[in-house]
Amino acid sequence: MELLFLALFSLHILRTDAVDPHQWHLTDPACKGDRQSPINIVTRDVVYDRSLKPLTFEGYDGKGSSKWNVENNGHTVKVTLDASPKIGGGGLARKYKAVEFHLHWGVPSMQQSSPGVQQYIPGSEHSIDGEKYAMELHLVHIREDVPNVAEAKKYKDGLAVLAFFIKVDEENKNYATLLNELENIQYKGLSAQIDPLPLSSLLPPKEELGRYYRYEGSLTTPDCFEGVIWTIFERPIELSLLQLSYFAALHFDGKNSTHMIENFRPVQPLHERKVSWSSASTVLPPAKLLLLLLTLTFFLSSPSQ
Repeated sequence: MELLFLALFSLHILRTDAVDPHQWHLTDPACKGDRQSPINIVTRDVVYDRSLKPLTFEGYDGKGSSKWNVENNGHTVKVTLDASPKIGGGGLARKYKAVEFHLHWGVPSMQQSSPGVQQYIPGSEHSIDGEKYAMELHLVHIREDVPNVAEAKKYKDGLAVLAFFIKVDEENKNYATLLNELENIQYKGLSAQIDPLPLSSLLPPKEELGRYYRYEGSLTTPDCFEGVIWTIFERPIELSLLQLSYFAALHFDGKNSTHMIENFRPVQPLHERKVSWSSASTVLPPAKLLLLLLTLTFFLSSPSQ
């Protein structure tokens, strides 16, 4: 397994422009816009927005009637849904229906540098104060009044994406159905079908989804469409490092092609955009909490007048 990690680690410098997110702006002009995603969220700069209450989740606890299509599309693992689950509230002007989810990751490894310490190269797209997670899940929704993504792209608020960080922790048995199918879609263009799962089973508990960040951005793969309302949740999903390693066994293309690692886009400039933070919890973001503690310490330690 150590040799596998070393091999995967070296592949990040061997990727072709076709699969390298750093190069997308050279082939698709839309990827050079000023409202691109992902971004680095600087918690000291986020804007507190009391209108950002907890989202409502409709149909997330049901399995649905149609099988899920799981595909290696050359960028990631894409799972197509039956568009019945919906989200609303949370500062959204309308309801959005779920159509697909996919993931981004870095270089997972089972190598241990010391007892009990497992290594990996993080691969989340968004970051918080410069810190990235092992993976990131994107749950893509479109306006409920349009039939497909193509129609949704005609509107400036056509898509809403829920982003969940994934951290290395204990095994998550809710992901077994999906992970077991990855060996059947190792190469680009291959697909398979799995029995549907409740979307809620893949996410943190709903009662822990009240704290999130919100900003307007783009899709993170070409065509980099700008018209996406992003919601990035603070509470991460947990997967084991072994479970993460299943994703690195995929390939960007056919046999003998590069392993699908580091399939995340680098953070993009924020420009004039603002990032809002939900008011669904009284707990402050880490940077603002630290500032508050320092301020209180200053006043408490100052000599009385």
